[in-house]
Amino acid sequence: MKELCFLGTGGSIPRKRRNNASLVLNRDSELVLIDCPGDAYGKIKRLGFDPRNIRSLFVTHIHPDHVYGLPALIHSLMLVDMSILLYGSHETVRFCRDLLELFHLLSEKIKCRIQFNPLEADQSFQIHPSLRASSIRIPHSSSSLGLDLYFKEEDLSLLYSGDTPVHEPLFKRSPSPEVFIHDCSAPSRFFKRFPSLSKMHTHSLALGKMAHQAGVRCLIPIHFFGELDYSMEEIEKEIRENFKNRLIIPEDLDKIQISRSLLE
Repeated sequence: MKELCFLGTGGSIPRKRRNNASLVLNRDSELVLIDCPGDAYGKIKRLGFDPRNIRSLFVTHIHPDHVYGLPALIHSLMLVDMSILLYGSHETVRFCRDLLELFHLLSEKIKCRIQFNPLEADQSFQIHPSLRASSIRIPHSSSSLGLDLYFKEEDLSLLYSGDTPVHEPLFKRSPSPEVFIHDCSAPSRFFKRFPSLSKMHTHSLALGKMAHQAGVRCLIPIHFFGELDYSMEEIEKEIRENFKNRLIIPEDLDKIQISRSLLE
């Protein structure tokens, strides 16, 4: 079974029910972790998985809410004889190495070993024989990369934007993404009040428009700001002004089966 699982769906400031954004791909109990904010170990356990089965970790960028849990995760696994492939931009990988060295988590006594794999933009790499990935340059920070995934057995493409403003090349990729997990930080009224947000993130009205124009089959908004007062109903209403295909607004610890049925 292949599952897409949400460790967190919130922005940099968590809400009571929405922690920092992070994902897990579960493939027959082999785990791919995407971003690593606080207590990834505990949240993976709450999903019913074994953190010792993490095989790969992709870090989208080095803002604190996406990487600050990395030392705690490796410390929790320090006695486990295992290896984790860590992917990210060159800047991200250097930062992660320095962060782990700061806590002496790359020393010989640490049995959980990290293999560092810096990526260029638009670089393809194989996570698993049935799961191919490629990196995508994202204009959120100098370290940012998105992740384009292709599940061979399901013949399904899934794109994860990470934190990003509206970036047309993401929506104009060929072929266009079938399942798109995209930054949707707040309703448009907050972006009108704070115009600088548009340089870093995407509001729900713009996301619905772009997803409609690109022909996205299944849209999954994520990274909801926790410091602003709005409802998920407002987010959904703005997306639905333009986007009519399948829309999934996830909660923390939700699981979604990865299959062609997502497109129905």
